[in-house]
Amino acid sequence: MPQQQTSAPILINNVRVFDALGPGPTQPKSVLIQDRRIAAIGGEIPSEGAVVIEGGGRVLMPGLSDAHVHLFAAGTTHAGLTTGATGMGYYNALAEAERMLMRGFTTVRDMAGDVASLRQVLDSGAFPGPRIYPSQAAISQTSGHGDFSAVYEDATTFSCGLHSRAEQIGFMRVADGRDQVLAAVREQLKKGASQIKIMAGGGVASAFDPLDVLQYTLDELSAAVEAAADWGTYVSAHVYNDEGIRRAIAAGIKSIEHGHLADGPGTIELMANKGVWLSTQPFLESDHEYSNPDNTEKNKQVCGGVANTFKWAREAKTKIAFGTDLLLEPEKADQQNEMLTRLSTCFEFSPTDALRIATSDNAELFRLSGERDPYKAARLGEITVGAWADVLLVENDPTQDLTVLGDPDKNLAVIIKDGRIYKNLLG
Repeated sequence: MPQQQTSAPILINNVRVFDALGPGPTQPKSVLIQDRRIAAIGGEIPSEGAVVIEGGGRVLMPGLSDAHVHLFAAGTTHAGLTTGATGMGYYNALAEAERMLMRGFTTVRDMAGDVASLRQVLDSGAFPGPRIYPSQAAISQTSGHGDFSAVYEDATTFSCGLHSRAEQIGFMRVADGRDQVLAAVREQLKKGASQIKIMAGGGVASAFDPLDVLQYTLDELSAAVEAAADWGTYVSAHVYNDEGIRRAIAAGIKSIEHGHLADGPGTIELMANKGVWLSTQPFLESDHEYSNPDNTEKNKQVCGGVANTFKWAREAKTKIAFGTDLLLEPEKADQQNEMLTRLSTCFEFSPTDALRIATSDNAELFRLSGERDPYKAARLGEITVGAWADVLLVENDPTQDLTVLGDPDKNLAVIIKDGRIYKNLLG
């Protein structure tokens, strides 16, 4: 990845370290950051030449991560993307990237949108923002969750079909049949995708696909998995319904995005047995608003399944990743932190378990990108010697009260990403 200039060493004194691997914060100690990584933890650390931050007994934790964002769409309305200038999505994504970082999110997995170039710009240090694992365009069948053409338009699989605006701006790619799916996957990898996103079932925001429908045959899904595996990475699948989840698992897909309409614990247990991740979101009905009654009803059904999905996943010990999936309503983008706190306040995770999900567990999922992982040179989501220096210094103790992270302006005293200080309220 592009290299930013090396910052001066940073010595953070008198902090209780939550490394996101153990049970809770340590006794106060010092942490040295040097050459963009965690260089030392504890012991006698010389301060000569370092920027010194006095932690005052605060908790030092890894930067937060979000496994399901849409940077290209989080800061822009549907009308802005579909009728505005092409640059609208890009400029708003750059601005939203800074806001995400200042909310404490130092790494995100982008699950649809043309953001590979944005990743390179942010990694260079030219602008503030999180690390990005891009999926590039999400891949959908005709009439699937990513087909935003009108009913009176010919399908793009026919020679006379025109690409929808969503395809033109690199947000979606419609592909039918094994050959087109192979080409679509390879196209996203060519453009810089670190993993692939495919639509395997109906969705809430789309107009023409009920939640119960299956999308893509087993052969088409398997084709996507084969093409991604050839590049050393994996496929994730948007799918809510039970049969769609099982078909995706049978095809070799490694991450189920959403999964809120599983029929019962058996399917979630199957995911655990197969090592498949549940990348899900703590939705409430109020998170999204729709003018169409059909979309409103679909949103209600999905949100009604959230509590059971989390419950079954905990019981089955299914691997859980945290994401938010906020998009097309810029005024709600800052709910990202509040959605994280819901893991504890609404869905019965302990604060430490919730923090691990949003740090070290998410990072484990991200590492499935293998050779396509842009950050494979060091570990993310933990505070260990040699790990990337992405850390937060927090007022109060989030391992006891997760809600402190719901107010990042007030409670994030220091934000460091890639060894660079982006916020320091401690002078």
